[in-house]
Amino acid sequence: MSELRLNAVSFAYEHAPGAARVLDRVTLGVAKGEFVVVLGQSGSGKTSLLNLAAGFLEPTEGRVTLDGKAVSGPSADRAVVFQDDALFAWSNARDNVAFPLRLRGASRDERKRRADALLADVGLAGQGGKAIWELSGGMRQRVGIARALAAEPEFLLMDEPLGALDAMTRDQMQELLLTIWSRSNTGALLITHSVEEALFLATRVVVLAAHPGRIALEQNFDFGRRFLAGEKARALKSEPEFVAAREALIAAIHDPAYAVAA
Repeated sequence: MSELRLNAVSFAYEHAPGAARVLDRVTLGVAKGEFVVVLGQSGSGKTSLLNLAAGFLEPTEGRVTLDGKAVSGPSADRAVVFQDDALFAWSNARDNVAFPLRLRGASRDERKRRADALLADVGLAGQGGKAIWELSGGMRQRVGIARALAAEPEFLLMDEPLGALDAMTRDQMQELLLTIWSRSNTGALLITHSVEEALFLATRVVVLAAHPGRIALEQNFDFGRRFLAGEKARALKSEPEFVAAREALIAAIHDPAYAVAA
């Protein structure tokens, strides 16, 4: 099974005073079919971790590998979705989604067919001709996810993609993310500040302690798989088990000593 892996990775920005470490000997694997969500306080290195996995940064120590081979930069096998949708404002929704297909040399007809199918997958059937400025925040994030999937990646890396959305849209997008992940059979790595979001989406939650960033806790959950099996999202999030897990994760984030002992 394909695996994206950080092996004893440390990272420091060279220009920082004293080159203080942002991450310290982090070992973390994400396999295809997993949905790994990373939580932690500001300064714990969450975004740096994702940028290392994407190949945007090189580790100061350790290695990032994909199926045992060193990651040396960005690649289509690791698609990234940012908090800012990062869409091309001069193109419509369809052309944004089709951009990776254009880079691969797909014909115009193939690009249109595939882009429209992906837009339908994210709930935007018939919206391909709309300009980006005509779309709501939630719709733009859907376009961004569809564009990432157009590259047919093995791994989908997401840095707070739902952070700027209103609560109702965010709930809808969480359910959509689970559905897309299940259909695509990708491995997913998501950064978030929302403990409830992490619990609902993740097959595994990773809590980073800060200064420097290091893994304080890893725990498996199945709420997302239960949603995909037909259980209602609100019922799952109201369960005593969900509430207890949420409180334990909040305690772990704010008290790393608790997480190490747990």
